[in-house]
Amino acid sequence: MAQARQRVQFSAPEQAEVVTEEAPSPGPDEVRVRTQYSAISPGTERLVYEGNVPGTLDADPSIEALQGDTLSYPLSYGYACVGEVEALGEGVERDWKGAPVFAFQPHVSQFVAPTDALLRLPESVDPTDAVMIPSMETAVNLVMDGQPMIGETVLVFGQGVVGLLTTRLLADHPLGTLAAVDPVAARRARSEAAGAQAVASADNLEQVDGYVAASSGDATSAERADLVYELTGQPSVLDTAVQHTGFAGRIVVGSWYGTKTAPIDLGSHFHRSRMHIISSQVSTVDPSHQGRWTKDRRMSVVLDLLPEVAPSHLISDRFAVGEAPSVYEQLADGASMLQPIFAYE
Repeated sequence: MAQARQRVQFSAPEQAEVVTEEAPSPGPDEVRVRTQYSAISPGTERLVYEGNVPGTLDADPSIEALQGDTLSYPLSYGYACVGEVEALGEGVERDWKGAPVFAFQPHVSQFVAPTDALLRLPESVDPTDAVMIPSMETAVNLVMDGQPMIGETVLVFGQGVVGLLTTRLLADHPLGTLAAVDPVAARRARSEAAGAQAVASADNLEQVDGYVAASSGDATSAERADLVYELTGQPSVLDTAVQHTGFAGRIVVGSWYGTKTAPIDLGSHFHRSRMHIISSQVSTVDPSHQGRWTKDRRMSVVLDLLPEVAPSHLISDRFAVGEAPSVYEQLADGASMLQPIFAYE
């Protein structure tokens, strides 16, 4: 008798459902994985659920499970599954049976993949830490793209999961000042525990030791930040980031805004500031690093950091996969979930 699996599907904007279907059998050089956990990206998946994504954009050409798919409905989405190999296809070594693995897969209880598309996990890695690998990889990529220097003033807008992990990694650098901005008190508390001085809004930055608020009349000499991260997912915050970046400073934009837009003032301060606005996205490695860095090398750094950072402490909500429609309704209604995950067992 064929096994059945459950798969989360966005059927149309504001419509999520759980599809029950036959589980696939592995072909040559493939294995079937039984999922234990999959992580929900609250910001990105809310955009997908609400239909605030360009339908002609590739889902993610760097993720094999999403290749060839565009962000049009019906759509299966997600990119963080942890599980165990339960069935082997022809030609697969027997030691893969029972192996713990991570895969960039949509939310699904069982899936088939070639072994070279799986990240085989060390036995010592907790699966709830492993399900956070994409967020950890994104944070590592953001730090690499920002290239923080000793003594710099660094400002991070947004303390969601990626913002908190980025802050945690930045705190290991010998910076002059590390400040974070988030309106949610609980997230500010986590940020301070990670090593930052946290404030509720940009208007409160004068409270941060070592940060001198810029005056509107002296754009070139004001002591604004050297490095600013925009990680809120809100395009209007990019304008605030520009105003708080100093001469020749860098703004690293890690947010994905989907189809959302907002006005930005590129007149007075920006025009003469020679600042650099950097688009940072984890699907690729910055060309300036590619002589020495590959995605595999970057992933090895992520795996080395997992036990130290233990990102699973950021998991805030656990749901059975059958609860998916309700979960996305809650996200669309503005529910504050730092890091929700689906559990399949």
